[in-house]
Amino acid sequence: MCSRYFLDADGNVIAYTFRVPPDTAIRKRFNIAPTQEAPVVRVSRTGEREIAMLRWGLVPAWAKELRVGTKMINARAEGVDTKPAFRDAVKRRRCIVPATGFFEWQGEPGRKQPFAITVPGQPLFAFAGLWERWKPAEGEAVETFTIVTTDANEAVARIHDRMPVILPPDAVDAWLTVPPEEALALLKPYEGEISLRAVGKFVSNVNHEGPECLDDAAPPRDEAPRQQTLL
Repeated sequence: MCSRYFLDADGNVIAYTFRVPPDTAIRKRFNIAPTQEAPVVRVSRTGEREIAMLRWGLVPAWAKELRVGTKMINARAEGVDTKPAFRDAVKRRRCIVPATGFFEWQGEPGRKQPFAITVPGQPLFAFAGLWERWKPAEGEAVETFTIVTTDANEAVARIHDRMPVILPPDAVDAWLTVPPEEALALLKPYEGEISLRAVGKFVSNVNHEGPECLDDAAPPRDEAPRQQTLL
């Protein structure tokens, strides 16, 4: 599961990295949580890439309530193309979710240690995502997204059994454009380097925002903060 991530890049950096028109309104975010708006990159109706601000938590077109999205912040890669909530999006509405890293927690409830998980050498990368447009009985349509998850790779498995699908740079275009059966082959654990760093518990509060969410955890006694980079 991925329930919190961060984006240490503004609209200009996203535009340069993923070849979309710049959006100067997009700012760095350090504690993105479900139901909040965040940028995604998708293919427009004209066939060009675009960046859009969508609500995190996919709401299928047939849903009766917006709050359904709180249960669909992630889409498990296994069988995603057959699940009613996601199968149409797999065919027609794939997107990428720009990110600098994501958070996971380890330990007992009330004492969980947060970790910031990043990709060395990639200050900005892409999660595989899906998006939908939901129209309530009254009011404006709402566009929402979900992050696709898969089994954790060896590094992340030390603290959690799932992780977001991190697309290598050369797979981004394929995820957005190839036929569904080819896109599904991209939904696998990340094979490159992954860095895990213990951070302070400030980030555990969903209402906290700012670069201090990435401050190192206070080391026990005189020991150095825990950090590891694994293949």
